[in-house]
Amino acid sequence: MPHAPLLSVQGLTKTFHTAAGDVHAIKDVSFDMARGSVIGLVGESGSGKTTLGRAILRLIEPTSGSVCFDGTELATLDRKAMKAMRKRMQIIFQDPFSSLNPRMKVRDVIGEALIAHAIGRPGADRRDRVAALLEEVGLNGDHMTRYPHEFSGGQRQRIGIARALAVDPEFIVADESVSALDVSVQAQVLNLMQDLRDKRNLTILFIAHDLSVVEYLCDQVVVLYLGRITENGAAEAVYRAPAHPYTRALLSAVPVPDPKATRNRQILTGDIPSPLNPPSGCVFRTRCRYADDDCAAQVPAIRSVGPDQAAACHKIGQF
Repeated sequence: MPHAPLLSVQGLTKTFHTAAGDVHAIKDVSFDMARGSVIGLVGESGSGKTTLGRAILRLIEPTSGSVCFDGTELATLDRKAMKAMRKRMQIIFQDPFSSLNPRMKVRDVIGEALIAHAIGRPGADRRDRVAALLEEVGLNGDHMTRYPHEFSGGQRQRIGIARALAVDPEFIVADESVSALDVSVQAQVLNLMQDLRDKRNLTILFIAHDLSVVEYLCDQVVVLYLGRITENGAAEAVYRAPAHPYTRALLSAVPVPDPKATRNRQILTGDIPSPLNPPSGCVFRTRCRYADDDCAAQVPAIRSVGPDQAAACHKIGQF
């Protein structure tokens, strides 16, 4: 009998009400995450990836929908119960330069989480915990007396990871956690996250726009466009045979190391539409070469295209 998912997101929607109108940041998003899995959430800037990650953690309140974590519906929790739940759910922010308080030493940056959740005894016990966390992410325990500006970008991101691990979470949202780093440093941080996942049995929602990074780390892929899921499934299946035109275009843009390689490039024209006024029907239709009147008239349902893959497109199998 299959195990229940650790995280189940059903029909999640977030609408921001602004003076210019309603901004539909995410719309009717649903997916499950098994314990110990890594899902890559990909899409262009403005597709709603960060909003989705923060709505799952209730760092911003969803407009509607359900987020069920290990059998508990998060939307029904009061402030005290949600604080207790946050020990099990953490986030690694995108920018290691702005996510660490420059006026605090590293021991205080990481120690804040220990104090907030009353973990360990004040004094030597907490200092030992901070030192152990720094060493777990590949830094020296003695670095706890330094300030963030004394570290490189990769080292700062390791400090951010240590801060997220301080409360022994089960689930982590990694929000573009390597995009601000050099390529060589990206590889080191990705290897660290892979090791931590195996060691701690972490479940990770890995938000990224670099599909080569997602392919390396993730078991499954969720492709987001203008707040809606266009395709999801096992990473191997999606990368081998993408079913949605948007996924195909994203994959065709991934650089390859062989300069002589010939590829069928699918260049997207135009820009992602404004979430203030999304297109009718399929939100991708204004940039899709296969779009017709049916695409404008009706929102495509997500339907299976294989045992481990699904996509939202009226034209599946026709291109």
